[in-house]
Amino acid sequence: MTDIIVIGGGIAGISAAAQLSASAKVILIEAENNLGYHSSGRSAALFEENYGSASVVALNRASVDYHQPYLSPRGLLLLGRKGEDKAFDTDLADLASTEISIEEAYDYVPILNDKITRAAYHNSAMDIDTDRMIQDLVKILRGRGGKVITGSRITGIEAGNVWKVRSDSDIFSAEIIINAAGAWADQIALLAGIKPIGITPYRRSIARVPTPDGHDISKWPIFFGVGESWYAKPDAGKLLISPADEDPVIAHDVWADDMVLAQGIDRYSQHVTTPVTKVETTWAGLRSFAPDRTLVLGPDANNHRFIWCAGQGGYGFQTAPAASQLVSSLTLGQKSNLDAKIISSLSPKRFS
Repeated sequence: MTDIIVIGGGIAGISAAAQLSASAKVILIEAENNLGYHSSGRSAALFEENYGSASVVALNRASVDYHQPYLSPRGLLLLGRKGEDKAFDTDLADLASTEISIEEAYDYVPILNDKITRAAYHNSAMDIDTDRMIQDLVKILRGRGGKVITGSRITGIEAGNVWKVRSDSDIFSAEIIINAAGAWADQIALLAGIKPIGITPYRRSIARVPTPDGHDISKWPIFFGVGESWYAKPDAGKLLISPADEDPVIAHDVWADDMVLAQGIDRYSQHVTTPVTKVETTWAGLRSFAPDRTLVLGPDANNHRFIWCAGQGGYGFQTAPAASQLVSSLTLGQKSNLDAKIISSLSPKRFS
């Protein structure tokens, strides 16, 4: 018997478990053999404070201080071409960026072609050391007596005075369940007799390509087209290119769609002078959203001992510190520092 079972070993579940372990006995259960296997392990690993809806931005800003040891400079460059002014202006405002000259844009990314008509930049976008962040949170959890069980898929959940959770490896009992199962969050809810919210997984594909023309790209910013129709990001001496796709899929170990990737690489190629002649590796991750594309954090409307920590979309890492603090506060009946309107906008009760 334990106090809390956290289902899901991505960044959402790991951070929630670490937070809760300060006040409760916690067991974290992950279906895969490794933590962060699905969405968290395939993240673009970027902290962008202004990226997301109002509730996401609030969580981002509340997470800044925690993130500092894990951040390194990256920067963000928005690119527009002829006929894209309206979309460019929208992105310019949403990302709180500063418009710069085309010459300045070339200084940041020298392979840009002469089709670029507008550019904007800001330097507050940062890389996140996601591996170290996960490792540190697991150390905190284990250091407080929490347990981490991997390779154990949940097969049944029985409600009662306490929850009984059956897995491939054992039967566990706890007073509270934290549902941090990502793309599988609705499936876990159904097993527990809880009404699903409508969490939908979407595929995001990525290709890793060689360094363009032998450039030193280590200091290049992430750069992308209007409407987030594609992006490119330096990573370990290579360039990651994504079509920023969002194709709804069932929850599974997702892989990249070659045709979708080809379209994304083509969009990228229309902005640069150096064509992509080789793709070294490809992969895909799952970005799971609630119907209103806002995170779902807090007790279920009909069972306060079933806590949702789901619907992170593409914002899992950057919101994790504040999101996990909120989940911990709501689980333990403590006061949160977040604005009451933000807390309400994140609550599962909005779907009841």
